[in-house]
Amino acid sequence: MKKKVKSSFIVTGLLFLLFVLFTVVVSTVDVRQIGPQGSEVGLATLNEFVFQKLGVRMIWYSITDWLGVVALLTAFCFAVIGLIQAVNRKSLLKVDIRIILLGIYYVIVIVAYVFFEIFIINYRPVILEESVGLEASYPSSHTMLVICIMGAALVLFQQMIQNKMIRVIMNSLSGLVIFITVVGRMISGVHWFTDIVGGILLGITLIQLYASVLRLIAWKKGNYKESILLVSIMDSSISFFISSASSMSIAIYLSFF
Repeated sequence: MKKKVKSSFIVTGLLFLLFVLFTVVVSTVDVRQIGPQGSEVGLATLNEFVFQKLGVRMIWYSITDWLGVVALLTAFCFAVIGLIQAVNRKSLLKVDIRIILLGIYYVIVIVAYVFFEIFIINYRPVILEESVGLEASYPSSHTMLVICIMGAALVLFQQMIQNKMIRVIMNSLSGLVIFITVVGRMISGVHWFTDIVGGILLGITLIQLYASVLRLIAWKKGNYKESILLVSIMDSSISFFISSASSMSIAIYLSFF
């Protein structure tokens, strides 16, 4: 089991490395002025092709914005659970360690969000508000946030909800929110193709990090059943995200030939 815990952190590192390498490629390869106001975009040929074929569908921008609200409400619910536990147990240290780690995880997600708002890789392919002008676009922060929040929720639902039917319903709804957000953000036209890919990669990396830490704690406590469960959850989740995102992207790309 120790090897599985170690391999979990290795996978996290490899995913992060993949994201970094992809970001470097987006920043340096085929950079041309194809964005609004002559803004430069990496992998310009690919991004321009997909954007021209998909166009802009603001209805999907609105839909995915509302799904972002659902994700934020989910995060708020977990925060309330932690607060209730702290009040009832009269100590922050007695709050469920999974909730405490979730709070730290949310801070890391926010830091990642702010980082790419400051260090801008790409700007949006469209200007949403003239008064605001160009906005940071890589990675798709909306995609990343929804994947991170709902992905972590999937992990916790599997552990914390005892009723099988309710657990299946909550997991299905979480997965649906993620899938619609990724697809909707892609076809909305408010992001370049590579922005969505970057958001998916970073989101998966952060979920894997959170689950790996939970797995380590479960192993140290001798809770091998929970540790094995986390392995199963993350292996299936990563496979699902990567395969569905890849299939979706390839299908959209090829449908225009």
